Amino acid sequence: MSHRPTGFAAERVLTLDTVSRQAQAPVIWDQMTEHLRTVPGVESVALSGGALLAGQAWNGFVSVNGAPPGPVLAFFLAVSPGWMDAMKLPLIEGRDFRPSDTAPGSAMVSATFAKQFFPEGNPVGKWYARGANRFQIVGVVRDAPYKDVHEPMLPVAYVPLRTLNSTGALQAIRRATFVVRTYSANPIALASTLRREVPRARPGFRVSNIRPQADLVRAQTVRERLLAMLALFFAAVALLLGSIGLYGVLDYSVLQRRREIGIRMAIGAQAGHIARGVTADAFLMVLAGALAGIALGLVSARYLTTLLYQVQAADPAMLAIPLGTIFAATLLAAVPAVIRAVRIDPATMLRNE
Repeated sequence: MSHRPTGFAAERVLTLDTVSRQAQAPVIWDQMTEHLRTVPGVESVALSGGALLAGQAWNGFVSVNGAPPGPVLAFFLAVSPGWMDAMKLPLIEGRDFRPSDTAPGSAMVSATFAKQFFPEGNPVGKWYARGANRFQIVGVVRDAPYKDVHEPMLPVAYVPLRTLNSTGALQAIRRATFVVRTYSANPIALASTLRREVPRARPGFRVSNIRPQADLVRAQTVRERLLAMLALFFAAVALLLGSIGLYGVLDYSVLQRRREIGIRMAIGAQAGHIARGVTADAFLMVLAGALAGIALGLVSARYLTTLLYQVQAADPAMLAIPLGTIFAATLLAAVPAVIRAVRIDPATMLRNE
């Protein structure tokens, strides 16, 4: 899940959740954007209503071709011109927003949105409506996870951050998110500088939260990574305890059977025969335990499936890896006992007897 493609490039991106003491005209926010672009180390800056995968959701039902709204929820995000470039979200068809584009009026849609509501062909130039507001699609962009990487790709429409109110005037904005792409591989190094620059450029503005976009992506898999780490830890402890126990049993077995081993070697038994005799029972026990574990795992597969992503609970490769690890640990635990057994001197042993 950590390697699931997101559609955008999260590396080198900072998201600055910014709030103004009083709602400001969009032109003021545009001036702030231009100012942040002049900060050394900044590659590009854009504005949005919120960051992707930050947990917020703005959705509603849309209608196409004058039909009543359908049963499928569409999701929306307000963005400025250049936001697609700052996020490296590729444009498939059409164009990016222009400074003159407003909402309602223009929209860009994701590939899933286009497939869901315009399955008959290219949606660029077509219209959809949300309530009394109509939007003409000017571009189609690649799919990107909207609020949760665990979900399938949602139908998303990106609308201009410049919004007209009921009188046709541009609506003032009180809070928005600056998306800042940096040149540095470590964007957090610019965090304190950008946090200072925002109120310095406009005293009424302040940054309420600043996060790397990559951290927002990683935060989506905290539960899975924690479960994987805990499972790995307890598996390693179990394997270590099992190996130590097996080593102790085999070593004690050799001590108990040293007379028998000495006699076998005295009448011509080879080292390989002695090694097989020492380890056969142990490997049979491990094999029986492994088969029992696999059987239990297959029985509980339907419960395990909820913890897995794009991996089948009965995937042969996934079963082979731990099985191979167990037998490798068994072999390692058996080596000292085998060495002790083949080094027994038959003459010394019989003399002692």
